[in-house]
Amino acid sequence: MTMTRSRARDTNVCGVTAAIAVIDGKWKTILLWLLESRPYRPGELRRRLPGLTEKVLTQTLREMEADGLVHREVHDERPLKTVYSLTPFGRDLSEALGPLSDWGHRRLERLAASEPVS
Repeated sequence: MTMTRSRARDTNVCGVTAAIAVIDGKWKTILLWLLESRPYRPGELRRRLPGLTEKVLTQTLREMEADGLVHREVHDERPLKTVYSLTPFGRDLSEALGPLSDWGHRRLERLAASEPVS
């Protein structure tokens, strides 16, 4: 377990640290963004995210489920059909990240504007 991951359950940290602990990692914010639009099956998520292995996807979704961000629903049919969707708590986090995303885009624009043109 990483240091940030262990902070996901630590009640003695500031709110920003608590929030970052549950979105830390390469894929979690992208998965939040995708699941914001609609539920997805794991195979669909992997096709949308080249470079994301099945093992890492499973681990990431399990962590997000443990943190109350996603809901895993298994349909009893053959073959088994698993669907992931955002919980209301996950939607709250996704909405809270909107202003941070806007700030990040403004930062990228500033960086691009300050790069010397060759």
